[in-house]
Amino acid sequence: MSAGPDMLVAIAVSALLVAGSIFSLLAALGILRFPDLYTRMHAASKAGTIGSGLLLLAAGLHALDIAILLRALAGFAFFVLTAPVSAHLLAKAAHQAGYKLTNLSVTDQLPLAKQKSDRL
Repeated sequence: MSAGPDMLVAIAVSALLVAGSIFSLLAALGILRFPDLYTRMHAASKAGTIGSGLLLLAAGLHALDIAILLRALAGFAFFVLTAPVSAHLLAKAAHQAGYKLTNLSVTDQLPLAKQKSDRL
């Protein structure tokens, strides 16, 4: 009993779906459980990006069309390139607007970086 190409594609799609679902679940749990805006944004931008990207790749692979798979790969690359950058900029804007870090945070490095840049 040999596994044909259809079985291998089904196994790959299943693995991508499970992995993407796990990452998405972890991102959702991070958004719910983390104490402040910055850590929640970290969970959404990292785990959420990988989770949605893996789900997109699973959909592209399931279509069994190279054009759709290439679009899915382009979408995954777009997610990976834009989500962390936008989360960083949103966090920086929130910090400048005065949103405080949680008491669990050890140090706030942004004022230190600003002091160094002012001295130069």
